[in-house]
Amino acid sequence: MKIGVFGLGFMGATHLKAYKNIPQAELAAVVSDIPQALTGDLSHVQGNIGGPGEKMDFSAVAKYSDPFEALKNPDIEAVDICLPTHLHAPVAIAALRAGKHVLVEKPMALTGEECDAVIRAARESGRILMSAQVLRFTPSYTVAARMIKAGELGPVRSAIFRRRCAAPPWSVWLDKKKLSGGGVFDLLIHDVDFCIHAFGFPQALSAVGYEDLSRGIDWVTAELYYPSIGGVVISGGWHHPKAFPFSMEYTIVGDRGTVEFNSAGGPPALYREDGEKQALALEDVDGYQAEIAYFVECCVNGTQPDFCPPRESAAAVRIAHLIDEARSKKGEKIACSL
Repeated sequence: MKIGVFGLGFMGATHLKAYKNIPQAELAAVVSDIPQALTGDLSHVQGNIGGPGEKMDFSAVAKYSDPFEALKNPDIEAVDICLPTHLHAPVAIAALRAGKHVLVEKPMALTGEECDAVIRAARESGRILMSAQVLRFTPSYTVAARMIKAGELGPVRSAIFRRRCAAPPWSVWLDKKKLSGGGVFDLLIHDVDFCIHAFGFPQALSAVGYEDLSRGIDWVTAELYYPSIGGVVISGGWHHPKAFPFSMEYTIVGDRGTVEFNSAGGPPALYREDGEKQALALEDVDGYQAEIAYFVECCVNGTQPDFCPPRESAAAVRIAHLIDEARSKKGEKIACSL
């Protein structure tokens, strides 16, 4: 299947590395408004995980500065949208209407209404739509989701998810809320989506926090309320620019044990109710490669991405906005009507 990668920043470069290991996918086109990137020189690309960008061979692929112009190329069967968030919805809708399958980086769009419009365009076009929610494919998180869904932890009593990093100095749009949704929205939507994946939709939520994007500070501590769980907490955000290290972690407590993971401390472990510690075996797979391979498989087979359905990605956008709203209300509990 011939793919066009739209956007050659941190995520675009990360996706391009993954495509090298997916035999069913062929890179047909790239889109960027940075002339250097279109030459294949991505050495300027930075991100909060992984090393610097690489130099890639784009000699055999079509190159565009305008994503809408690229959509006129009949050779492109699917597009992988890694553009700034405010462009996700208009480019995804145009791609679907042009008959292309669409993988769109998280968040699917800036608002729930935009997500609805993208989903509607996918339904009308009959093409495959998926939002790239990588935690659903990341081994250190898939093992926890499997244990929860299989009942291996027993009833879950508490779950805490934390994700932190420096405010990104490499982007000219992430610190502009109208373009990115802000740090909490862009970053913690990973954990919001994982909670939907593992626990379903919450009934209500509350949040406290602080936002000063001009200084690179944007953090929140949110609690999602589920009738059968004592508490599900999502916390983190941006902690000043440049130097603060990226980290992600979780602690999930069930009647039969606690599973814990910290990206700075190695793979997840299960602390069993009998007092023993058990290291958890993980699949040897890159999460980005796994999510893209799954998308490509869905396109080739004409099957909907039920493991990562657009409806749940849209709900993650709505819940992330509700968390931002709850933060402004300084801990007031608000209902989640999804």
